[in-house]
Amino acid sequence: MGFLTGLLVRLGSTALAFWLATLLIPGITLGTDSIGEAVLTLVLVAVIFGVVNGVLQPIIKTLGCGLYLLTLGLIALVVNALLFLLTSAIAGALGLPFEVDGFWPAAVLGALFVSVVTWLLGLLLDRD
Repeated sequence: MGFLTGLLVRLGSTALAFWLATLLIPGITLGTDSIGEAVLTLVLVAVIFGVVNGVLQPIIKTLGCGLYLLTLGLIALVVNALLFLLTSAIAGALGLPFEVDGFWPAAVLGALFVSVVTWLLGLLLDRD
């Protein structure tokens, strides 16, 4: 799979995971009326989420290495939920109709759900 194809597959699977999260997890909403607007919003939210994770996750892991060791990695749930909330805040600031209502349970379950779904889709779709 080429670089661009792999990037598009990851973007699509993340957008799909966000869409499923809006359907299954209370407190995560997508306020759109049309299918086209929903798809565009989900793709843009997936891009925001990828940039936030790509930029902040390595910094947080490096600075919080001791905390990750102390909690045996459980702090990652909190960090991922906060990054999920940050994605929602950035989307809201950009006028995108995607909203996460608070840290617990929406952000924690949403981040966990999106992570698991994108991982599973990655296993299914990664055919090198």
